[in-house]
This record gives sequence, C-alpha cells and structure tokens, in this order.
Amino acid sequence: MVVGTDDAEEKAFLGANEVAVSEATLTTSGLHRLILSNMHYKIYGACVMPNWVPRDGDAFVTKDNFVFYTFGCEHPKSRVIAFAKYLPAQYKELFKIRFLEKTWKKGKQQLLRAEKLYTAENYAAFLEVFRQNFPDYVSHCRFRQKDLISVPLKQIREVYAPNECLQALLLKKRKDNLQKVATRLLSLLSKKSRVALSDFGLHGSIALNMHTADSDIDFVVYGANNFRRVENAVERLVKRNMLNYVFTKRLDMVKHYKGRFKDKLFVYNAVRKPQEIRAKYGAFKYSSVRPVKFYCEVSDDREAMFRPAVYVVSNYVPIDKGSILTEGASPNRVVSMIGYYRNVARKGNRVRVSGMLERVKNVKTNKISFQVVIGSATSEDEYIWPL
Repeated sequence: MVVGTDDAEEKAFLGANEVAVSEATLTTSGLHRLILSNMHYKIYGACVMPNWVPRDGDAFVTKDNFVFYTFGCEHPKSRVIAFAKYLPAQYKELFKIRFLEKTWKKGKQQLLRAEKLYTAENYAAFLEVFRQNFPDYVSHCRFRQKDLISVPLKQIREVYAPNECLQALLLKKRKDNLQKVATRLLSLLSKKSRVALSDFGLHGSIALNMHTADSDIDFVVYGANNFRRVENAVERLVKRNMLNYVFTKRLDMVKHYKGRFKDKLFVYNAVRKPQEIRAKYGAFKYSSVRPVKFYCEVSDDREAMFRPAVYVVSNYVPIDKGSILTEGASPNRVVSMIGYYRNVARKGNRVRVSGMLERVKNVKTNKISFQVVIGSATSEDEYIWPL
C-alpha cells in the first residue's frame, strides 16, 4: 500500500512554504512581470530577457509555438541551445520522423512529440527541418565546429523555469488531483530529506499546464548535495512502503529515479545551482577525433547526476584496435549529453563506454585534454554501462 503525508501535516507544511515562496516571488527583480494564474512567467520585451539565465531543463515556447527544453548551462550571449520536445501539429509533415500517438494541447495549440527524442538520426532530421524552414533556430558554433539547434532570445515568447513553476503551483488556490499529488509528494520529500522546497522544481506537462490525469510528475532537485539527500530520502520511503520504485529499463535499477506515489508515476533529476556551473560558453574548443570503445574506472562522480553528466575517469582500457590511443590522448572525462546516462555509476565503479573521443583546448591557456562524449549526434552506438 502506498500512503502519503497526513492532510493536516501537509497543509501546515505547505502553508509555511507558501508564505516563504510568496515573499521570495515578490522580491524578484522588478523587471519581471509574473503571471501566476497560468502557472508560468511571461517575459516581455528585450530589456527583460537578459535577466533570465537559462539552465538545463528550463522550458520555453517560441513565437512559432514550438516548445523547447534548454540543454545544459553553456549558451551564446543572445541564444539558448535547446531541443524541441513538443512540435505544433501543423508542421508534422515537415518532420520525417515517427511521432507518439498521444497529443497535447497548450491553449488552442495542438502539439506532437517525437517517439524518440535523443537519437542521432532524429537530431539530424530536426536540424535539417529547422535549417530549411526556421533558419533562426540554427546557428554555427565555432567552438564545437558544427551547426547546433539554438533559439534566439528574441524568438522566445514564454519561459517556464521549474523552480518558478513549483512556486506558482504552491500559490494556486484551486489544484486538480495531479497537482495536489505533486505538491504532496514534494512536500513529503522536502520534509524527509531536509531539502528546502525552494530547491525543488517542476517541469514536464504539469509545469507547462497541459497535463492530463494520467501524466507523470516530473520534478527536479537543484544542487548535487540536495539531490543525494533526496535520493536517500526516496530510498528510505520505499523501504517504509510510502513510495514504490518503478523499473522499466535496464538502467532504472541503477539510477532509482522513477517511482510511484498515490498511483502516479514520478521521475526526478538534478539541475546545477548557479555556483555549480563551472563551464562558460566559449572557454573551450572541441574537436572530434574518432569513435572509441573502452573500459575505465570512475574516479569522481560529483557531477554525474546532472546534464551534461560528467564522470572523471582513469585506467583507460581499449576494447578494440580502433580504440588504442597514443600516449597522452587517453580521456580524463566521460561526458554524457544524453540524460539517460546520468547517475549510472559512482566513484570506484568500472564502466564500459562507447562514444566520440574529443580533443579539448582551453581557449585562454591553450592546454589540451581529451574527453569522450555520449550523445555526439554522430552515432546511435554511444552508451555508458556499469559493470
């Protein structure tokens, strides 16, 4: 049996947090006009846009009604590197890909979603469609030496940051059943992990206010330490039969990031806090070398839960002849651009890796290092498997 928090306890807990959230919201920069009733924040005018610092997982809607999700934390000054998660139905014929049968509605706009979001083939298809039909959504990155899907700030109509979406939901007086379950779940996890509710966020269909009764609860935890505390709290609650783990894929049993609460599926991941963002766009230049397959050991997992997920590695052992490297070319990091491979290994674990070897040049110091990227958009045969 799955149980939740006591209603009285929940109301008291949420009541205290609603006051804190309200105060925090009211002290936000006066340049922002906050629209809480629709559970999102609209950003008006070029003078306001610079105050939004895009972080991984922030969603935004363009003037063409595409719904994009921000990718990572390194972005050009006037653009946001992102991937299109929901596409306006009227553009379906442009995209020669397979779509999910399910559709979504945001206001009057019907939206579709690709059956597979993160494949090299689909990324190439999206890139070509945007290049031909929405050229503003494509730019050439001289630091990665390739075209990327990136949206100009001037094309963005609405922004949905997970932490702000949760604050808006907490202040919402009339919640539907899924919204109530979501707030109960996050209040429970906040209490049991001792992580402030302000360090949680909501994204996915609930955040976009286009969910249905059978939608899942997709939430984020800000900060590496907070994420580990929530992870431990989830484990304790599962042992007490207050939550259930859900395993549908092989790596789910390693990651433990899916579960069920009050018959609703939930999924959670981590997002870097501002002080945890060490990389800056343009600080490094990346050059593809060749695909490699190898075994290695994880020596640092402190950024493994984020996207991009960073694993510091050692003891490189090639699997095939093509992966034998010259002295000094062994990678010291494995970086996954694909969210599925975050948090799949901990310090001391051995893993099998297939990805693209990259030469990394520090633009300021000219220092050279090497890393292997999972999700290079060049091959479907890229992965990290724990041994």
